[in-house]
Amino acid sequence: MAHALRRYLRMTTAWTCPFCPLACDHLAVRIGTGDEPLAPEGADCAWARRSLARFASRPAPAAASIDGQPASIDEALVAAVGLLATSRQPLIAGLGTDVAGARALYPLACALGAYCDAAGGDVLMQGLRALQDRGQFTTTLAEVRTRADVLVFVGGLPGALAPLMAERCGLGDPQVPARHVVVLGAAADDAAELAQWSTRPGITVESVPLHGDLFDTLSLLRAHAVGHAGCTGTSTPALAALVDRLKAARYGVLVGTPALLPAPGALVIEAVHQIVGDLNRSTRAAALWVGGGNGAATANQVFTWLSGLPMRTRAGPRGLEHNPWAYGAAQLMADGAVDALLWVSSFDADAAPPAEARALPAVVLGPPSQAPACLRERCVFIPVGTPGIGHDGHIFRTDGTVLMPLHAVRPDGLPSVADVAQRLLAGVQARLSS
Repeated sequence: MAHALRRYLRMTTAWTCPFCPLACDHLAVRIGTGDEPLAPEGADCAWARRSLARFASRPAPAAASIDGQPASIDEALVAAVGLLATSRQPLIAGLGTDVAGARALYPLACALGAYCDAAGGDVLMQGLRALQDRGQFTTTLAEVRTRADVLVFVGGLPGALAPLMAERCGLGDPQVPARHVVVLGAAADDAAELAQWSTRPGITVESVPLHGDLFDTLSLLRAHAVGHAGCTGTSTPALAALVDRLKAARYGVLVGTPALLPAPGALVIEAVHQIVGDLNRSTRAAALWVGGGNGAATANQVFTWLSGLPMRTRAGPRGLEHNPWAYGAAQLMADGAVDALLWVSSFDADAAPPAEARALPAVVLGPPSQAPACLRERCVFIPVGTPGIGHDGHIFRTDGTVLMPLHAVRPDGLPSVADVAQRLLAGVQARLSS
């Protein structure tokens, strides 16, 4: 028994988790000596535990496939080049990759004249549209942890997408300031988490119900913030008290999760930005948006550096064209506007191409566990390593300004997305110039 335990607990290594928007770097990974799954240590995070369980401590051999038949990676690359080079309007989507992968995919997109959109692009665009329209005051997780004394979670808690949000905000940490936590429009399943938060030292918790829907509530909150509440003809003492608390705060932060917002989410995000702007006339306030996981925020940052425009931009015959409404992946496939798909998902095996993609010839770059979903005609699957598991890399955290390094916990010998994209680009350029 003791020998088996020692064998299983062969190694524990420090780690930055790439599987949720928080990119926590206070965890460790437990690595066995055989087929045991990887497991997190240092905190009980559902996302990390579930994601690591997909990876064995000792990597198994992985094979590519062409039209559902096993193939070598070199053979799959040749087939992928042929598929992409003969397309007229391809789509590069998913974009679940690190900085190096995104940097390699952008010139490939330019060479192909491809549309580009991340998985969850609709949610990503909500925040981008609000930012483009009005700008925003943002903050970082470190500032929230060390400075914020009032936190307002807009539309519920982000626990489903960011399980360790309380820890990253420093809730209950005796070394950071005491704080008041408000949940505006808590969901039914937030009650248990709120009850747990309320037991932490230095934390007071308050739940404020919605007055109408979330947008109506934020509109009334802003009316109180600018002193126009009397014009609404509505008595909202709870919202008035919340505004008073935010105005008296040293640093108030409104935290939202775009994926959990009701439609149209961009209006809700813009309303939050307006409230934060009003508060900054007399005190200090900021917004923090939790999202952009699975590489979406990273790809958007990189594409914006390189082109000056965010996702949903095409480098086509007419130059760069940005259209956040028409160039969404689902919309393009539904309209029959694309004739080939390059799908990239190196972090999450569940982020497979959508059902609409089955009508298109496709190249899929994903972890080996995604291979069974790609065993079909007109599909080329190329296994790639996961940054932070099989190879090193970098990703952007949810606060958008912090680049987190990823270090391999057990190298697996698989090519990275950057490696594959560079080889695809070389092949496509050779094919198009011949």
